[in-house]
Amino acid sequence: MKILCFGDSNTFGFNPIDGGRYPANIRWSGILKEELNTKAKIVEAGCNNRTCVANNPAGELFCGTKIFPKILNQDFSHIIIGLGINDLQKIYDIKPNDLENGLEQLIKTAKEKIPSVEIILLSPNEITENILNSNFNVLFDESSIKKSKDIFKIYENLAKKYNCKLIDLNKIAKVSNIDGLHYYPEEHRLIADAILNILKI
Repeated sequence: MKILCFGDSNTFGFNPIDGGRYPANIRWSGILKEELNTKAKIVEAGCNNRTCVANNPAGELFCGTKIFPKILNQDFSHIIIGLGINDLQKIYDIKPNDLENGLEQLIKTAKEKIPSVEIILLSPNEITENILNSNFNVLFDESSIKKSKDIFKIYENLAKKYNCKLIDLNKIAKVSNIDGLHYYPEEHRLIADAILNILKI
């Protein structure tokens, strides 16, 4: 069994306290690796600032729809996808339909390359007002916060359309009061537990 964890900084394990990366036993994808041990191989593919579909000037690695097909060179049994928040940065001015099309492209690509794959969608937390008083206020604004409230509906629609498992992170975890975007260690544990409950390995 091989599981791909594909996402942004919250999959990477960004620490809002010091800007570093949480160690493997703290970030949710690392916890999966530790918990499943010999039962499954976990491939951690989180990346800070990764968008789902917006053309990220940082390069191919930072745009989900561009890098995703190149990662799917293995037979994954499960793929966990959590993207979309970085597309809401004010420089992109992305529309909900664009984001939905991008996420749908990821799902279709996965199913075309690996027909038997099971997909788990992690619908991101809504951004909170705390982001406006953080270092990320140069990237996100009030419009970003408003748009983040529409993401769950996008995820829900696609989960139904493509028969994917869905986790609404708004019901599982809370973003930090430091930046309104990233998680404290205890939230990573809750996310890992929710995924493990779905996997039931």
